Amino acid sequence: MEKLIEINGLTFAYAYAPPAISDISLTIHTGEKIALVGSNGAGKSTLLLTLNGMLKPKTGEILFHGAPVSYDRRSLRSLRQKIGFVFQDPDVQIIAPTVWQDVAFGPTNLDYPEEKIREVVSEALHQVGLEGFDKRPPYHLSGGEKKRVAIAGVLAMDPDVLVLDEPTSMLDPAGSEDIMDLLDELNHQGKTIIISTHDVELAYPWADRIVLMENGQVIASGTPEEAFSDRELVRRARLKTPILLELYRELASRGIRDCMKLPKTVLDIIEIIEHEHHGSIRISDNGYGMIHVGDVDLLSDTEIAGIIAGRRYDTIGVMGSRAKICARHWGITPDISYAVIDKCILQAMNGKTSFILTTGGMASRVVERVTQFNEVNNRSIEVKNMPGRIIPHKS
Repeated sequence: MEKLIEINGLTFAYAYAPPAISDISLTIHTGEKIALVGSNGAGKSTLLLTLNGMLKPKTGEILFHGAPVSYDRRSLRSLRQKIGFVFQDPDVQIIAPTVWQDVAFGPTNLDYPEEKIREVVSEALHQVGLEGFDKRPPYHLSGGEKKRVAIAGVLAMDPDVLVLDEPTSMLDPAGSEDIMDLLDELNHQGKTIIISTHDVELAYPWADRIVLMENGQVIASGTPEEAFSDRELVRRARLKTPILLELYRELASRGIRDCMKLPKTVLDIIEIIEHEHHGSIRISDNGYGMIHVGDVDLLSDTEIAGIIAGRRYDTIGVMGSRAKICARHWGITPDISYAVIDKCILQAMNGKTSFILTTGGMASRVVERVTQFNEVNNRSIEVKNMPGRIIPHKS
């Protein structure tokens, strides 16, 4: 993977205080989803603030695309266009009287022409699912909607990297799921995503890599399974082990052994149990259910009306910010709105048919995940694109 950001020996201290971060070295690669995880005061936010030059380190250096970060005004302006920062509290970041004006603030200050501003603002609002919010005052929005406005303001400048400090703080569980789903979607579109959090249950299934921090230092950097399976490191970071790893350990202590991988999802736990029973767990008398996938930008009103009226599906899942907005507009209340693919696979194993509403590129993720599951577990769950044809999978 291409090196995107290199952090070498970084130290920073606030006035009249001991170092907030000390001698940190870390490499971030293009396309990664990274979670800085630690308790309050671990140094997560300080490290994030150094990435786009909002804080200048006392010692050490940061390289972006192989070049050292410079701290003159012109260089920082360019850097902050490419490494976009979303604060923990969106009210700190939102300054304009309307959503449109706020999202347009960055492109306007980059001297984009009017036509280009209209284009990038419209696209950013589309990406975060806030089409039609242009004239709304931000103070009339919910916490989750404000967070999306802040993200849109960063996306309008087309950054390579999106950095978010505690992205789900002050949000209810549904709002948190929506934001993490949006970050998955943006990563799928090519953005490198870096977040800070103390929520291990949020970070564990989401991140490609976990960076554990404690007392201003990095104490571990690795896959979620590697970082959280070391009990001593988790204890040092004043965190708890994710519940799925705890469950796995309890199953192992009772004689269930697995030769594949540590679980990151409920579906992984099911795979472990099935592997232990050599695939002998009973399947529904009706065989496997099917997973239907519909692109909200391609489905006709007639097809949507049929979904609402006929309820031909046992489960409806909605994946992606635009799909969620469309579902609300159509009066569809989803049964599943997070971890949609794995949950629909579980439904299919119970003989139930699912329908996933999503958008273009995300549909391919459904096919890839189901194909992977079928090949690893010798299953034959089918996916059907709507409109489209059945895509067979190996059994």
